Amino acid sequence: MSHKTITLSRRRFLQAGAALGGAYLLPGMMNSVWAAGSDKPEQTTVKVGFIPLTDCASVVMAAVKGFDKKYGISIVPSKEASWAAVRDKMVSGELDAAHVLYGLVYGLEMGIAGKQEPMANLMTLNNNGQAISLSSDLAKQGVTDGQSLKKLVASKEPGSFTFAHTFPTGTHAMWLYYWLAQAEINPFTDVRTVVVPPPQMVMNMRIGNMQGFCVGEPWNQRAISDGIGFTAATSQSIWPDHPEKILGTRSAWVEQNPNTARALVAAILEASRWIDASDDNRRETANVLAGRAYLNTKADFLTGRMLGQYDNGIGKKWQDDHAMHFFRDGEVTFPWLSDGMWFLTQHRRWGLLDKDPDYLAVAKRINRIDIYQQAATAVGNISVPASPMRTSTLMDGNTWNGSDPAAYAASFAIHKR
Repeated sequence: MSHKTITLSRRRFLQAGAALGGAYLLPGMMNSVWAAGSDKPEQTTVKVGFIPLTDCASVVMAAVKGFDKKYGISIVPSKEASWAAVRDKMVSGELDAAHVLYGLVYGLEMGIAGKQEPMANLMTLNNNGQAISLSSDLAKQGVTDGQSLKKLVASKEPGSFTFAHTFPTGTHAMWLYYWLAQAEINPFTDVRTVVVPPPQMVMNMRIGNMQGFCVGEPWNQRAISDGIGFTAATSQSIWPDHPEKILGTRSAWVEQNPNTARALVAAILEASRWIDASDDNRRETANVLAGRAYLNTKADFLTGRMLGQYDNGIGKKWQDDHAMHFFRDGEVTFPWLSDGMWFLTQHRRWGLLDKDPDYLAVAKRINRIDIYQQAATAVGNISVPASPMRTSTLMDGNTWNGSDPAAYAASFAIHKR
């Protein structure tokens, strides 16, 4: 994918800051400057929730490498047990922000993931890097992909097979549903789906509670290493360079702490750029994440796929051109409006929304491009796209660009209304 990018000029940035009431950052601002100026963070300690997944990397490394201190804050990563726990603590204010599923934040905004709460997406944390794993028992029955799974599912009573995702409005549910539907398997009538927290996926498949799951790394690799499953599809094979986790928070928190929000984004942008800068940095990140405070697992379960080295567990190995990325000159981290709108189209497709929302208005409300632009300028040398929309082609050949979301949502042969 290619797109035109521009870097905000100092004049244009100052104009943007003036339009926001005079609050803005200048490139290179350090702690001493912030302490003396009106842009000093309202909070010096920021508690950021995370689930033990590889894609929490930029939040963790922002704290570990000290990028947060550069912007006058201390990030305190808070390990959480489930996405439901992240949701509840974020809404209650126990967490200031969180490494969180894109669709969870949009679901809260729309009142379909819990009690309605105005939400904010400050930046995208990563693209790609999730997968759909199927059990070794299915492999023994000849299942290697969606089409062979379809044949087996069709030979049994509806609901004979159970598949897990991590949250009803989340990214993993949408990748799983999309992949199953592309194989002509209706995720609501042909199979059962259940919600399981990421760290519990492997154990639940080991004891036979489900025959497959969609989750982030390292749990797909762990299923292979433990000999209980294989990778049937990567999420990037469903949508190359798809959005995944975001830095989410309540809209009210941003309004009350705009300087802190900018500092938080700036620190995590620095970490994102650092991780993607070299394979050595990725290896260091994997070693840090493997520690007890974070994922509490072996670094080997993280490193390979962080480097794009894939082995599906049933004989195929490859270097993935669309492996997990955290920065890519700001292309990853920018909060594209079309990305948020896509999740709304899938929520509509699967009956989570009973009517078409104003897709663009909702995305503009949630995705805080203003905060992101200011933080990017503070960090410096980060390109900002000329348009908040991007064009992508998914596994079925359908093109998504945000131009007619209602028609897109209604275009799928398999859906739930």
